[in-house]
Amino acid sequence: MNRYLKLVNFELSRFFKIYLVLIGLTLVLQLIGVVIGANGYMGELEEVMKGGTTQAEFLMERGAFSFADITRGFWFFAPIALSAASIFIYIFFIWYRDWFGKNTFAYRLFMLPTARINVFLAKATSIFLMVLGLIALQLVFLSIERSLMNVLVPSEVRLDLTIAQMINSFDNFQVLYPDSFIQFMINYGIGFMAVLVVFTAILMERSFRWKGILLGALFAGLAAVVFLSPFLVQAFVLKEFFYPIELFILAVITGLIVIAGTIWTSNYLLNKKIRV
Repeated sequence: MNRYLKLVNFELSRFFKIYLVLIGLTLVLQLIGVVIGANGYMGELEEVMKGGTTQAEFLMERGAFSFADITRGFWFFAPIALSAASIFIYIFFIWYRDWFGKNTFAYRLFMLPTARINVFLAKATSIFLMVLGLIALQLVFLSIERSLMNVLVPSEVRLDLTIAQMINSFDNFQVLYPDSFIQFMINYGIGFMAVLVVFTAILMERSFRWKGILLGALFAGLAAVVFLSPFLVQAFVLKEFFYPIELFILAVITGLIVIAGTIWTSNYLLNKKIRV
């Protein structure tokens, strides 16, 4: 366990500088979005009032300014999309960089005095922790951005939202911040499972080269079919046969089967087939 934790810490430290850049960029760009959105609204209000429209008439026609006006903007969405894209790319880069360069780092990594599967699990855990870190920090950023908005927009033309309402104002947040703990486990469990499947496909490519690309694609397809099999049966074979709770239990079982299958397959590849 101690060596596994050291590997997790090592993987996190390798991405730490880029991670800090993503965090800083997200906060700065979203704050810029708050300033632009708030100033734009106040400028619009001042302009129409110069034309003789009252504040009450403007509010009836335009509505009060809220954080929902900010979440619809480019400045709020762009850093989130950039962070998501960076994490997605890093899912591949976390493996392939170990094979790049004259002195192949993968050789030294797999020669460490620990089970090779710990390297696999440490990389997956580091990805998962980085995602959770960004999700948690975004909640902090929302509080900061709301405070800035309150400074820029007077209360009489502002609609104050709670953090939960701010999350609901941005559609993609509903996936990142589920309403219940069970839904949280489902969403992030599926995400973690997907990372393991991609990792296994990468190891197949590293083990068998060009044939491995096809094998990896087939493995990913098979994993998807196994996980979705209860829903496929429900939709095409036994239509409306399962109750929702039964469908949920079956999905948990198939998900665990996929996770176990990816770990077993990866362990086999790491010990028997991987090339360094």
